[in-house]
This record gives sequence, structure tokens and C-alpha cells, in this order.
Amino acid sequence: MRDKIVLAYSGGLDTSVSIRLIQEKYDFDVITMTVDVGQGSNLKEIEEKAKIIGAIKHYSIDAKEEFVKKYIFQAIKANALYEGKYPLSAALSRPLIASKLVEVAKKENAIGVAHGCTGKGNDQVRFDITIKSLEPNLRIIAPIREWNLSRDEELKYAKEKKIPLVFEKNKVYSIDQNLWGRSIESGPLEDPSTEPPEAAFEWTESPENALNEPEYLTINFREGIPYAINGETLDAVTLIEKLNNIAGKHGIGRIDHMEDRLIGIKSREVYECPAATVILEAHNDLEKTILTKHELSFKKLVDNQWTFLVYSGLWMEPLKEALEAFIDKTQERLFGKVKVKLYKGSVRVVGRSSPMSLYDLKLATYKSSTTFDQTWSLGFIELWGLPTRAANILKRNKKKRD
Repeated sequence: MRDKIVLAYSGGLDTSVSIRLIQEKYDFDVITMTVDVGQGSNLKEIEEKAKIIGAIKHYSIDAKEEFVKKYIFQAIKANALYEGKYPLSAALSRPLIASKLVEVAKKENAIGVAHGCTGKGNDQVRFDITIKSLEPNLRIIAPIREWNLSRDEELKYAKEKKIPLVFEKNKVYSIDQNLWGRSIESGPLEDPSTEPPEAAFEWTESPENALNEPEYLTINFREGIPYAINGETLDAVTLIEKLNNIAGKHGIGRIDHMEDRLIGIKSREVYECPAATVILEAHNDLEKTILTKHELSFKKLVDNQWTFLVYSGLWMEPLKEALEAFIDKTQERLFGKVKVKLYKGSVRVVGRSSPMSLYDLKLATYKSSTTFDQTWSLGFIELWGLPTRAANILKRNKKKRD
């Protein structure tokens, strides 16, 4: 009886080829595992395909709720946008999938786990570090990386081994998607000077063809977490699915940017993240309503570091846990609702309210009813500008001496 390897299986080219490679090149039996994080795939078809190729057993795991509550919600609280653009949709799912790999491997007494990552991307780092952190004794196999296979070589191997690739026919783009976003790579997108073809997008209308009437939504937050839309309380998964649908119809969530991959490659990345775009915009505005100037300033540093750690595959890093302690503390007061306007590819906050708001109308108003005494500003300006004035006096005196 051969030793067993558990493979994270998506049903695509890389992981389908990996089944046969693990059997032939490494002499292991393969157990496949597919984790449902909202990618919309037919899990039954994926299971059947895995077994046709040679998997001795398959696991289908519904982890959508866990993905939202333990991963996406933390990203919302951290306003997570890598390089100011990418909401970490794929990056957030990898440590969850890796943890399930370890669970199944332990259950099946497997000697190792495997994934279909190439040696060019970030996912290999995310999988490997999470797996090694959870169970260092498990062997990790990455056939595509270890055999340095190109897509053309994989297709040739698949044809030789009669591996079914019914989903790969006429496939132009490499797609990865889950509840938090859709990543689109390859094909014409590899030329960063060209606009992405409309055919690359599935979740969003083009802004030009989006709905002609604006739509207003009110999103309710509790401790930094969205829980209702227009007063209707929704479960975590449904809320994100609904926002993806609504915002997508308005052409919101298209992202096209030059991204610095962890391994040093510049990569043109295209994403569709309708719900993420809307929620993060609303959450960030609510923070500015409730948190102090000093909290906001420091939290930007914390958020950026948290986002970098997650993007870089360091979900298990102790620093991330420490940063979350600060982030979670700031969210204890984050109750309120934010009104957004969706129109032709844009989302704009047009209203916000919270019982914890630091906005005081009596102080802010320019009417005679204000409680702000303008004479206070005289002393403030004198003290605030004192170092600047002193520095310029010295600068002028030096010029005179010279």
C-alpha cells in the first residue's frame, strides 16, 4: 500500500496535472480536497473529474461562512488594500485552504500535502508557510514548481496522459475567485499597456453600460463588521453575495494595477471586487467618524503592516496576532451606519451616523449657536507655529551673516 498525499484540488489545469504527476513521479496515492470559499464551481463535477484522473478519495468542504467570519471580517477591520488597490481576495483564502489540507492529512494519516502553485506566484509562499507553521512534519509537494513546467508543457502532458480538460477548452484567462473577489490573469492581460477586454469580466458591468440610475445603500456596522443592508439583517455570506450582485450591476469593483509580487516580479493584475470595494469604502469612512485623529494616524501604519503580512503569506506570524489586538480594540466603538451612492463604476459615501461619533454639530457649525470660541485659536496658532517660526528666523539670520 502506497503512502498518501492530500492535494488541494481546484479542477483546473495545474492541479489536474498534479494528480498524475504525484502518482507517477513520486509514487504516492492522491487524495484530493476542494474547499468551497464561494468560487461558484460545481463541486460534484470537480470530485468526479479528480477520481477519473486517479484520486483514490475526495473531500468537498464548505468553508464559506468560516472564510467570511475569520478571514474577510478581519480584513475589513484592517481596511486591507495591498498597495492601496487589492483587497486580498485570493491571499485571504490560502491560509484557510492550507489549514484544511493539514486537517485532512491528519485524518487520513497522509505523509504530506500538495498544491498546484507555480514558482512565480505568491500562493506557493502562502501555502507552504501556513502548512509548515501548522504541521512542520508534513512533506509539501508542488509538482508544477518542482518540475518547472510551463502551461504549454502541462497541456502537452495532459494530452499524453489523457487527462480530461473539458473546462480548459478555449480558455484565455487564468481565473481564481471566491466571495471577496475575482482574479483574472494571462492572455491579453499580460500586456500592461492594453485595456482589459470586456470579455475578461463576469461580475461587473462596464461603467458605460451600467445602470443609468444611481442607487443608494445603507450599510450597518457592529464592532467594525457589516451586518445589515438597508436595515435588513443578513448572514455573513449572504450580505457579501448580495453586495457583489448589486455593486457589480453598477460597474463597481474593477481593479487594474501594477502589483509587486512577493518574489520580486512586477505583475499586471486585474480584479473584480464589488462587495469589497463598497464595504471597505464605507468602513474606512465610519472609522474617520468615530476614531480620534491619533488613532487613525497610527492605525494606518498597523493596517498597512497587517495587509503586507497577509499578502506575503505570513498569516501565522505572531506580529499579525499582535497587530490584530490593536485593530480589534479600535473596533469596539465602531457602531453605526454609512450611506453610499453607487453610480457608473463609482461608490461614494454620502452620509454616516453613529452613537459613537466624535462629530459635534455645536462645535462644528458656523452659525451663532456654536459653542466654539474663536479666540481660542490665537493661543493655539502661536504655540503650533512656534517651531516653524523659530526655524525660519534662524534661516534668515544665517543668510544675513553669509
